[in-house]
Amino acid sequence: MDADDEAVRDADNLADERDTRGETPDQRMDRNFVELLQELRVLQTGTQILAGFLLTLPFQQRFADLSTYQVGLFLTAISLAFLTTILLVGPVSIHRVLFRRHRKADLVQLSHDLTRLGLITLGLTLTTVICLLYSVVVSDRAGWLAAAVAAVLFSSVWWALPLWLRRRGSMPR
Repeated sequence: MDADDEAVRDADNLADERDTRGETPDQRMDRNFVELLQELRVLQTGTQILAGFLLTLPFQQRFADLSTYQVGLFLTAISLAFLTTILLVGPVSIHRVLFRRHRKADLVQLSHDLTRLGLITLGLTLTTVICLLYSVVVSDRAGWLAAAVAAVLFSSVWWALPLWLRRRGSMPR
């Protein structure tokens, strides 16, 4: 699909939504951004708490007992947590830079993209944390098993289920 086809499809989608909601394209962008901000409020807080908690771990007595493998898991988890924070707070910074520049469509699209990437890195962060936790408490093998279960759950609930619902259309009532 080339850019012209995509623009026509987007215009059709805008027209369809405007017809059912009675919105102008500007009103739609405003609504989309407000909805995205509501989602980000939950994600940002949880991600920042997780990153803060991970920051305290090296200062715990037992941290020195971790294996090289477990320290690697920790460093991966903390790196992913900070990347997630950057991605999920990014829309706020972008909004500040684009404020009053009549670039709401760009803001909404870029914020949407950053949020989707942030959800991926959040899933990877939590999967790595669960792997580390099980590795320390039970065994490395248990850590891998817990991480596999977490990865399946995240991909199922955060990716496969929404895609399935999107393709299926509205649910019967």
